[in-house]
Amino acid sequence: MNGRNLHTGSRQDRPTEADSGCDRPLPASVLEGLERFNRGAFFEAHEALEHAWRAEPGSVRELYHGILQLAVAWHHVERGSYRGALHALARAGHWLAGFPAACQGLPVEAIRAQVDALHDDLLRRGERGLAAVDRGLHQPIRPSDPYRKPPG
Repeated sequence: MNGRNLHTGSRQDRPTEADSGCDRPLPASVLEGLERFNRGAFFEAHEALEHAWRAEPGSVRELYHGILQLAVAWHHVERGSYRGALHALARAGHWLAGFPAACQGLPVEAIRAQVDALHDDLLRRGERGLAAVDRGLHQPIRPSDPYRKPPG
């Protein structure tokens, strides 16, 4: 690892854990996006997650945006766009910052680790090594309990 952590930047408007919406169940469009992401259909994952992001009025939309950007990064890797992938990973790290380790049953810390690992692998290999990026870094994102009801 190169020591650069893409999600350490702080934003003053970040939600607190209490008001982030982390205690709510995942919307169906996020579950659909995750299913597509997990099978490597990154463009399609982006589409479903974009729908969820746009539909969510609360701050948890930033979490969806971060996962969406990770899907975009993987899509850029597949399409051979080194700079596009790095740019999407920077955006993913930005949007994922400030969320707790788990939110809405999603393993946010593991998602951030995937962002960092892909970023580091891209930098290590450079633009000419894009075709050799470690596809094993793509890890499925599985909610721990996507259907749980909010407390109360």
